[in-house]
Parts: sequence; C-alpha cells; structure tokens
Amino acid sequence: MRSSARAMLFRRHSSALVALLAAGVIAAPGLVHAEARADPSVQTDGAATDARARAAALTARMTREEKLQLIHGYFPPMADRTPGAPVADMIPSAGHVPGIPRLGIPTLRESDASLGVANQVEQRRGDVATALPSSLATAATFDPAIARAGGAMIGAEARAKTFNVLLAGGVNLTRDPWAGRNFEYLGEDPLLAGVMAGEHIRGVQSNRIVATVKHYAFNAQETGRMIMDARMSEAHLRESDLLAFQIAIERGRPGSVMCAYNRVNGDYACENDFLLNQVLKRDWAYPGWVMSDWGAVHSTEKAALSGLDQESGQELDSAIFFGAPFAAAVEAGRIPEARLDDMVSRVLTGLIDAGVLDAPVVTTPQPIDYAANADVAQRAAENGIVLLKNDGEVLPLARTARRIVVIGGNADVGVLSGGGSSQVRSVGGAPIEIPLTSGAAASFARVTYHASSPLAAIRALAPEAEVAFVAGDDAAAAARSASEADVAVVFATQWTTEAQDVESLSLPDGQDALIGAVAAANPRTVVVLETGGPVLMPWIDAVPAVVQAWYPGQRGGEAIARILFGEINPSGRLPMTFPRAAEQAPRPVAPGLAELKASDAAASNPGAGPAVGLQAFAVDYVEGADAGYRWYEREGHRPLFPFGHGLSYTEFRYSNLEIADGDTLSVSLDVTNTGRRAGSDTPQVYVSAEGSDRPRRLAGWTKLTLEPGETRRVTITTEPRILASYDTTLPGWRITGGAYRVTVARHALDEAVAGRANLTERTLQP
Repeated sequence: MRSSARAMLFRRHSSALVALLAAGVIAAPGLVHAEARADPSVQTDGAATDARARAAALTARMTREEKLQLIHGYFPPMADRTPGAPVADMIPSAGHVPGIPRLGIPTLRESDASLGVANQVEQRRGDVATALPSSLATAATFDPAIARAGGAMIGAEARAKTFNVLLAGGVNLTRDPWAGRNFEYLGEDPLLAGVMAGEHIRGVQSNRIVATVKHYAFNAQETGRMIMDARMSEAHLRESDLLAFQIAIERGRPGSVMCAYNRVNGDYACENDFLLNQVLKRDWAYPGWVMSDWGAVHSTEKAALSGLDQESGQELDSAIFFGAPFAAAVEAGRIPEARLDDMVSRVLTGLIDAGVLDAPVVTTPQPIDYAANADVAQRAAENGIVLLKNDGEVLPLARTARRIVVIGGNADVGVLSGGGSSQVRSVGGAPIEIPLTSGAAASFARVTYHASSPLAAIRALAPEAEVAFVAGDDAAAAARSASEADVAVVFATQWTTEAQDVESLSLPDGQDALIGAVAAANPRTVVVLETGGPVLMPWIDAVPAVVQAWYPGQRGGEAIARILFGEINPSGRLPMTFPRAAEQAPRPVAPGLAELKASDAAASNPGAGPAVGLQAFAVDYVEGADAGYRWYEREGHRPLFPFGHGLSYTEFRYSNLEIADGDTLSVSLDVTNTGRRAGSDTPQVYVSAEGSDRPRRLAGWTKLTLEPGETRRVTITTEPRILASYDTTLPGWRITGGAYRVTVARHALDEAVAGRANLTERTLQP
C-alpha cells in the first residue's frame, strides 16, 4: 500500500486508536536503551511504564482548562500581543508554558541550545553562556563521550539560568553541502549522527532538564523551509533520516521531539500522521511529547489527530490553533477528550522521564563555573578540528620559526560562529557583530565572532617569533608580507545561518584569490578554514597544509593554535563529504533559490507591480537513502576529501583482522601507532553485500589513543539496521543472508584491511 493511502487509512481510525492508547487498552512497548546507566535521562522499560502511569494519574486530576494550558506555549518576545499572557513571569527566551502549582507541575521555561544556552540578539542583556564549537565539529570528533560532555555542560548552565526545557538535539542529515543549517547538525551518516545526537541528549538530560530531538523530519534545506515538500519513498526514509532519529531517540531518550517546518510527502511535518502517529508513536513506541517548531502549526484538528501534542511559540503561527479553537473542537467532539488526555500525559511523561518533576525548581540564577565549561568547549574543538592536507610535514609549525604572518579571517580578534536560533552570547563578548539588512535571517541573526583570537594564541605559543597580522583585504599586500615570513597562516571564513542557504560553495569576498596570491609568495602556506561545511578549493594543489576548524566555539583560537603547533595531535574526521565541484552533489544549488531571489527582487522593486511570493514547491531526493558518501560511490564521483578523512601527526597500521559473523557482525583487529608521536585513530567499519550494487555503509567505529609503538586490539560490533534494508511489506528490517564484504578503513574510500562475512537472514521490527 502506498504511504499516502496508508496514512489516509490510519487517519480514519486515529481517534479510536488514540482513545485505546489513552485508556491503556493498547500497551506500547518501551524503548530499549543502548547503554543504561544511573542517570535520570536513561529509563528502563519498567521506569517508562511507571512514568506513563504517574503521568496518567496526574492528568486524571486536572480540569479541562488545566489540560488545555499545557498543550500550547507562549513566545515571550511577542507574548504581550496575547490577551491574558503572564508576561511578568516570563524570561526573554524561546518559550514559556505556565505550570500547575497545585499538582507540582512547574512552568516550562524553554531556551534554544544547540551549541550553548542561546541569547541570539541579546534579548537578555548581559547574559552570557559557554559556546561549544559547531555540531559538525562535535561530529568530527567521532567521540560519543565528547558529545555527552558538551550536552551535560549546556544542561548544567541552562538549569543554573532557570531553564528546564532545551531545544537541543539536532540530527537532520546533511544531504546538500550548501544547506545553511548544516553546522548545527551532525553530518551525513545516519549511524554517526544518531549516536552523537543521542549522547548529547543524554548529557543535557543528566541535569534533570528536557532535551528535544529535532527537526523531525527531513528538514534538509532552508530555502522555502516553511513551504517546501520533501519527497522520498518510505523505505529510503527509514534507512536514512528516520534511522538517525530512531538511534538518537533510543540512546538519548529525549523528553520531547520537535517536528519540522517543511512538508514530507505532502503533509506538513507537524500534522503528518505517518511521521508522528505511525512511525514515532506506534513503531518506535516513543512515550514523550511532540512539540512543534516555532511557527510550524497550520491546523487544529488535523494536527492534533495526526500526533502533534503541543503548539510551541504560538504567537509565531497564523493563529493560536491549540488555544480556543482546540477547546471548541473538544467540546464539539471533533477531538476526543481521550486525545487531549494523551497529549497532556505525554508532556508529563517527558518531564518525569527527564527528572524535571522531581528536581527542585530553580527560580533564581545560580553560580556557573565558566572556566571549567570553557575547557569542555576547547576539548571539543581540539578533537573536532580536521587536518585535511599536510604535504611535506609543514605542520606542526616549528617553534624555531622566526617570522610568522597571520592573514585574514579577523583572526586578530576572534573566531566566526554560525547564525540563527543557536547563536550563543559567549563568555568574553562579541568583538564583531554585524546586523543583516535583508534576507530571511535578518530578524534574528547577526554575523558574530567569539572573542578567542587565533593571533593571540599563536603569539602565546611562539613567544620568540615575530608574529605579524595582515587583514587580507589587499591580496598583493598580503603576498608581500607572506614572502618575507618563514610561514604564512591564512584564515578563511564562510558565514552560514539558519533560514538561508549558501548560494555558492566558493569562499566569499575574494578569499580564493587571496589564498592563491599568498601561496604563490610562500611555499609554506597553511590555510585554516572556519566554515559551516565544505567549500571549493581551487588553490588546493598550491597549498601544502589545510586545516578544517569549522566554527570552533569560544575557545576556538586556542584550539587552532594548539593544533598548528602540535600541542594537540589532530584526530578529527570529516562527518561529511567535501565535493571537488558543486556539480558532484545531488543538487548543485538549492531548489527554489532562483524563485526566492526573484520574489525578493519583485518585492523590493516599486515598479514591478504586486509581488508574488514564493510558491510551494516539491523536492524529490534522487539519492534516496544514499546520502553523502554513498551518493558519491553510487555515481562514481571522486570527491576532494571523503567522509571519514582526517590526518594525524603520526601514522597507524591495521592488522590481524578477524570477523565474527552469523546473526551479528563484529570485527577485531590490531591497531598500531607506527609513528613518533602519541595520537588518536578512528578505525571505521564499512559493509556491503557481495553482488549488490548498493554502496557500502558505515556500520561501526571506535576511537582510541596510542603511544608511539603501541599496539592495541579492538573489537567493533556493527549496528544491524545498517546491514539491513527496510521492507515495507513486513513491515520492518530485513537482513539478507549471504556473503558481505567488510572493510576496516580510515575513510569511506579507503581499503586498509578487508574480509568476508556470512550473515544469517533475519528480520527486525521497525
């Protein structure tokens, strides 16, 4: 049955199903957590059942008015427009849902928090927070412990600032290198993204704070994000974007799931019966609540019956759909009372699971150890920086260098950060902050730098050298300075933001020409990239060393300098493919971008007549489940740098591969540090069925640190759903029995050591 027909059939019976669930007639099995531990964010099946029972008991004690109060929330910056809003009780932040004191249900104070407790345009004057590097940098660590530590740090700061719900846990897969929000997410691979997001969520919720996982689902571009329709078959969705969410939810058990702006196969994500009722709540037995993104609700009855539990930031919607219209729909029987009870019970279950209802309510700001938290941010940056190229061992920089010139990127004052709702007002301030004058992000984003100067950090590590700075706005002047130095370090930047996609993968503002001129003047040129994702590198053959620093956070300058001088041996690996040319990607430019620009031009031209806004459009994702490196293999494209790539100042050897197969697949091997420095390595296991034309997939990895000459034997157990195909006729996962090729590699194109496995045919539940 086609997914649209199946969704229609489910809608016909959704009210009855909801009533059965709310009454407890249908028992949904609990999720099995991958790594249970003594942590309020980690629940056993029994604990999940207890939380639901406790939530149902609380719901039964509520009046209808109290229930209705919990299913929609205010957007504090605009709440004064809503009659009766408790504005005096609100923190200037993302969201506010009044509590029910008589039942011990606290007010929900919500903050954006992907990279730290956000304060985008300083709506809370003087309130700073620790800024992590971009999520891509965290993904590049391939280290779940670092993801968890970053989440724990953010959660602790948020709790100290009186928040108890964080809009943190972005897991949307990178499908296009130009997507403006790539920096907030965790790359192109569903296993890597799911594991790292799940661990980040676990860290947040260890503070008895709710984390969300977002943006569910298939929110792959910013252009037309409120109206575009992302289209893909169910099987391919299950094997890619939905699998990333599934793994993140299993590992992290977030209290809430945030549905996205876009449509998916025809229906808005926040009123999508297939995504919310069938996949999330039925197949995955998710017990918490679905909150909308801010401005993502379009209906009352359809949204509620399709699985949306809470309207967030209601003032940003065209109407308050879950306010008076919802009450009227319940009164008239168009929305069953049982559905309202289910919505409220899900909110309470998420709060109970995360420990919010049992934690003391923090009403006044508490002290924060910002120095210790800065160390967390710096460690993430140091482990996520990727050494892309290092010909002739130009790096690490010799401390004997007498003259070093640092060029461009505002490296004299700070490091760049990405824009949008994730923007953190970091400790130390913003040395550069540039408001936007146009575009979809102009109301809430600014080009912002964190006060962590790479120039100052380099000078601190090379006190005997003459370290000069050149702004880089004059390529000829920069080249002259470079010609007189022992080494030239060029900082190149590309700012990206939520709400806008990148129009070109080329570095902006003539930076390619600058790098070319400097490289021609000095053969020992190092390029440091502070970008939201891949950029084209027409100068790559002329530059011996390239460092991908992403947006490195509030200690980014120090982290970059320590990598450059070898105090830290680089260990980051690319969580996304860097194309050689834009045409290698499935979509060289953002669908709808030309139409968006045309509509903007018409709107700004008084002589153009009435402007016609951007019309809804569909995007068919031709790569299907083969996102990222799988697409490149399928199409025979050799990228500039493959997924998983990253160099070190030492070298590693793999040997003595052993494969255990049958019902499960695991590999064991020896990893030896054959170089002269201690360093960390990330063996990656890729698997593909022999005789199949399907690209190989990352099925597992590990990260380990070795001293020079040290050998360690490691075992990597693969994720079975990566080995499977999703079969909609089961429905569920099917592992085809037979022979599989297994490669342990340094990146997606590597063939370090390989072997053969024989797997037993079996099926897994959805």
